[in-house]
Amino acid sequence: VVVDFTASWCGPCRTIAPFVDECAKKYPNVLFLKVDVDEREEIAEQWGIQAMPSFIFLIDGQEVQRIIGTDKTTITTAILKHSTTTTAAPEGTDSATTSAAPEGTDSA
Repeated sequence: VVVDFTASWCGPCRTIAPFVDECAKKYPNVLFLKVDVDEREEIAEQWGIQAMPSFIFLIDGQEVQRIIGTDKTTITTAILKHSTTTTAAPEGTDSATTSAAPEGTDSA
């Protein structure tokens, strides 16, 4: 699971968003979640988010890596490192990012 902590007013977040959407399509075995820190302040606080964009990589609900910023190579490397398979999605398939709360939080 990759949790993307973002905000509507965050320029770098808007810049990296298309890349994150592309990754969600390319790596369908990885669940991508977006959390707007203004809409879900309690989740951002729970995870200690102080800068955006922040990406938290979770395996079985446990944080295994955290990336702050927009370095595409670093993000891609982390996706490949922590995904169960590194096979990209076949051409013509579609996977999308989901706005939801990380496991163990209330998404309502």
